[in-house]
Amino acid sequence: MAPLVHKFDPPERFIAGTVGEPGQRAFFLQARAGARVTSVALEKQQVQILGERIDELLDELLGSGGVAVVIPAITPIDLIDNGPLDQPIVEEFRAGTITLSWDVEDERVVVEVFPVVEVDAPIEADEDDLVDLPIEEPEPDEIFVVRISPTQARVFATRAGSVVQAGRPACQFCGGPIDPAGHLCPRANGYRRTQS
Repeated sequence: MAPLVHKFDPPERFIAGTVGEPGQRAFFLQARAGARVTSVALEKQQVQILGERIDELLDELLGSGGVAVVIPAITPIDLIDNGPLDQPIVEEFRAGTITLSWDVEDERVVVEVFPVVEVDAPIEADEDDLVDLPIEEPEPDEIFVVRISPTQARVFATRAGSVVQAGRPACQFCGGPIDPAGHLCPRANGYRRTQS
């Protein structure tokens, strides 16, 4: 059976956003075209990496030349999107693999999100045995595909970075997140550190 493809080419809006308080936030990718809204849940690190990789891709394209479409070096201020996620937020699936590519013909950034793959049973083998089995990935039930212009991509990357940074502040000593009540810092021998 062919997978259900949630395709936006291009979306009116493509953002990363959160629901909940810092430390308890759920992260989403969301695309909207007209009344159609698709939301996919993912991890904070996935948002961070996707935003960084999009910026790197755009910077590489900007530096290489040979691209007819305009690629902004920074996000245009009038296009910054700090609005909330569109309601209702209905999670289609949880993101597993995310691919990022550049469509040379259409000069668009393409983001494809595949759901988490569930593994049926682990393969048991002795430590000394090398197991060389073909890995057959099952066909996904759903795919989320977004094709965006370089400007939309730069806007997405800027918002992704701000969404990640809006969480709990990092401890200056250990780098771990600090809750409003503080945290037990391993670099301070277990003494509680608070936000400064």
